[in-house]
Amino acid sequence: MTKEFQIEESLVNQLKAQKYNHRPDITNRRTLEENFKSKFEALNRVRLSDSEFKRLREDIIEPDVFIASKKLREQQFFQREDGTPLHYTLVNNKDWCKNDFEVISQLRMNTENSNQRYDIILLINGLPVVQVELKRLDISPRKAMQQIVDYKNEPSNSYANSLMCYMQLFIVSNRSNTIYFANNKKQHFQFNADEQFLPIYHLADENNNKIKHLEDFTERFLKKCTLGEMISKYMVLVETEQKLLVMRPYQIYAVKAIDDCVRQSRGNGYIWHTTGSGKTLTSFKASTLLKDNRKIEKCLFVVDRKDLDRQTREEFNKFQEGSVEENTNTETLVRRLLSTDYADKVIVTTIQKLGLALDGTNKRNYKERLEPLRDKHMVFIFDECHRSQFGENHKAIKEFFPYAQLFGFTGTPIFEDNATYFEVNGNEKTLKTTKSIFQHELPKYTITHAIDDRNVLKFHIDYYKGEGAVNAKAGEAIAQKAVAEAIFDKHDKATNQRKFNAVLATASINNAIEYYRLFKELQKQKQAENPDFIPLNIACVFSPPAEGNKDIQQIQEDLAQEKEDNKQNPEEKKAALKEIIADYNTQFGTNHNINNFDLYYQDVQSRIKNQKYSNKDYPHKNKIDITIVVDMLLTGFDSKYLNTLYVDKNLKYHGLIQAFSRTNRVLNDTKPYGNILDFRSQHEAVNQAITLFSGEEDGKAKEIWMVDPAPVVIDKYQEAVEKLGVFMEEHNLVSEPQEVYNLKGDAARIAFVKNFKEVQRIKTQLDQYTDLDETQQEKIEKILPKETLQEFRSSYLETAKQLREIQQKEGEGAPDDIQQLDFEFVLFASAVIDYDYIMSLIADSTQKKPSKQKMTKTQVISLLKSNANLMDEEEDLTDYIEQVDWTIGQTAEELKNNFETYKVEKYDKELADIANKHGLQTADLKTFVEKIMGRMIFDGEKLTDLLEPLELSWKERRTKELALMEDVVPQLKKLAQGREISGLAAYE
Repeated sequence: MTKEFQIEESLVNQLKAQKYNHRPDITNRRTLEENFKSKFEALNRVRLSDSEFKRLREDIIEPDVFIASKKLREQQFFQREDGTPLHYTLVNNKDWCKNDFEVISQLRMNTENSNQRYDIILLINGLPVVQVELKRLDISPRKAMQQIVDYKNEPSNSYANSLMCYMQLFIVSNRSNTIYFANNKKQHFQFNADEQFLPIYHLADENNNKIKHLEDFTERFLKKCTLGEMISKYMVLVETEQKLLVMRPYQIYAVKAIDDCVRQSRGNGYIWHTTGSGKTLTSFKASTLLKDNRKIEKCLFVVDRKDLDRQTREEFNKFQEGSVEENTNTETLVRRLLSTDYADKVIVTTIQKLGLALDGTNKRNYKERLEPLRDKHMVFIFDECHRSQFGENHKAIKEFFPYAQLFGFTGTPIFEDNATYFEVNGNEKTLKTTKSIFQHELPKYTITHAIDDRNVLKFHIDYYKGEGAVNAKAGEAIAQKAVAEAIFDKHDKATNQRKFNAVLATASINNAIEYYRLFKELQKQKQAENPDFIPLNIACVFSPPAEGNKDIQQIQEDLAQEKEDNKQNPEEKKAALKEIIADYNTQFGTNHNINNFDLYYQDVQSRIKNQKYSNKDYPHKNKIDITIVVDMLLTGFDSKYLNTLYVDKNLKYHGLIQAFSRTNRVLNDTKPYGNILDFRSQHEAVNQAITLFSGEEDGKAKEIWMVDPAPVVIDKYQEAVEKLGVFMEEHNLVSEPQEVYNLKGDAARIAFVKNFKEVQRIKTQLDQYTDLDETQQEKIEKILPKETLQEFRSSYLETAKQLREIQQKEGEGAPDDIQQLDFEFVLFASAVIDYDYIMSLIADSTQKKPSKQKMTKTQVISLLKSNANLMDEEEDLTDYIEQVDWTIGQTAEELKNNFETYKVEKYDKELADIANKHGLQTADLKTFVEKIMGRMIFDGEKLTDLLEPLELSWKERRTKELALMEDVVPQLKKLAQGREISGLAAYE
């Protein structure tokens, strides 16, 4: 097997062949800085004295990677010793090939707490901008990623206090698999019980074929000019989030294609990029490149709804503050079109405002005023061009701007199969398609590509079959009450116990109103019948009758059903919407009204997205479980925490794909797929849409798009459980949870963690299948009974915690197999079983309410120990529950108050024990600890102040200080409960 040093040597040789200058003499901080000084002087044609360079170094080393990245790309100012100004640059961003490229290996950087070593670093003008971490073929690249992040999270790490602060990209490879990702502050590869995937990238060619082997990757990605262009041109600094983004390959190909078309005047084109592929970032980058093209008069990014206008403008300004201004009305748009201000060169507007501006009958003479632009080189980029480019507005744009170039983005192009508009040329009548309007298909990235790349999720579709006399036929509606009852029955399962939320798509405004009232009535009934029933928070949103309101008219341009519905009995629609908004105000404490509908609509969207917060941070009463819609939210709306779509309307082709795609944003392993519950039996419509939009010709799209059916996953689950049983037998143990603690040695415990993690991953998928019949549910329970699974989860968490402690304590000194271990605690976290739930469970299980008793003390503790989201408080909660008198009834609030008192008393006792052990005053130690907790900074030297009165020799004081640290550090970690105390790691 090829060793790491051999992979490293091979890579260095390849880079040397690609004309990188190999610098084996650069091995530490001193030589790195000396080299940078010489490169800086050459680039800026200056000679600095030692004192000047020292000041410059202090000026440019920046612990915040975002600020450092801005400095890397902008001209800076420095005052020399003689008082003259020096305007300097660090990198030539305009002519990136003319930078100086070097490769170094095995750089060691001493910090206050550790000696960090880096495999390979690429320097541009002496600055470290790319780090390459290499691992053997048998080791997952994830380990190298973890090592990078661990290095960065160490106190006083070299990424914050040396030239390493300019690191832009990390590349990780085990030779056969190579990935890359951008550097960012506060970057965690794993978020314990709320893990989210770090955005990582595989290189791909124009046809999205992956380039994974290190040699091929280096040949294509690490060419000097290519790397310089990537860092200079295709990384985006997100101002509002202070974050670096690196564009994905397909985004870069699309931007290059647009830029080339414009520079070479090669007509129009459309970009087929699936929903969820980062279209806004792609269009932003295309717009900013065109902004610097002097031959172009204006670049307009055109959307077709007011809310998308606002959303896109906010996104653009997020990437670059102030890059686009709001067009409050058509008059403002016309003024900005005529403006010669550079800030007005890129404009975000709606197709409706643009149409009004080109309307010759308008009293304000907009069209006449725009006449000077008629012969100018204009560029129009259309968002979701399948919706906005088939009517009169498109025709008006082409007629008025004959020299304009038009580019359209769409996730669902219009082909002949799904076309509904015609164009007439003489006697010939042909269907309008995206290609017929935009001429050329530019590089595409379909939903099939995105699913294959795990940029979006697959789908699970539950075609509701009905029960008893209720039978669903293709395209036909069934009784709303049957649908509502099915939703009540399936919702918790579909949304992973309300960790996620859902949208119910209805066929008309009247249907939406009926559903809203039905849910309201059924929830009242269920609460009356069962006091334990927890109601769902239901919202409903549809546009009101426009009645001349320009804003509503603009919103409805893309809401065909709602626009048509509002023509019938508009007063009834208004009255119903007022009732819905009034209920919403009562439920959420808001003050919306129908006259400011857009604010209500924005608030609904915000609450759907706020599902991301835990119930502890943002109580469930503030969130929305189900939003009833007609057309709204089914296009252009994104939330990682929306995972379920209930469908009671007929959908087809692009409308179906757009609606389904609301559910499939990637989050983590607790969201394995997007859930669709279809109450119209639209099998054929789904198959047609998949065939049309897959972009594949081999018939395998359905296999890629859909998760495995339940029977297949159940078989996989059984196989994983059997594999766990075989593993236990190999260690002469029965496959029971308590036997896990009898496993001998770290290797056996590591093997258990890997085996059981796979069991839980498959179970998490099955838990969200809404179409399991009784036989299948019984089979799943038989494979591994619920209580046994829960106890295995407890065993897993306890074992994982022990191994993680070794991993954290020993770092690189830990055995390789422990270093490689990924725990993925997110699989073992529950949105339901939180602090409040446990307290309510205890209250309901004590003798105050004997009829409601749910669990014994042992069962509650077992449940607590099986959930990762309570890991930080598990020890204190367990101890507290043990001493609760189960025969004395207490309310949940009383239990919470008593728990807080218990924690304070326990904390005081532990501190007193530490103080007594070391001969200190308890009050002094407590003051010291509370001071640290207030500042979240641990300064170990201050412990000597506590020891001062003991009159010890220097050696005795040092020994005592180390012993005291050993006792105090765990106490601080417990109090911090997952938050980072700066400097703490240095004393562990």
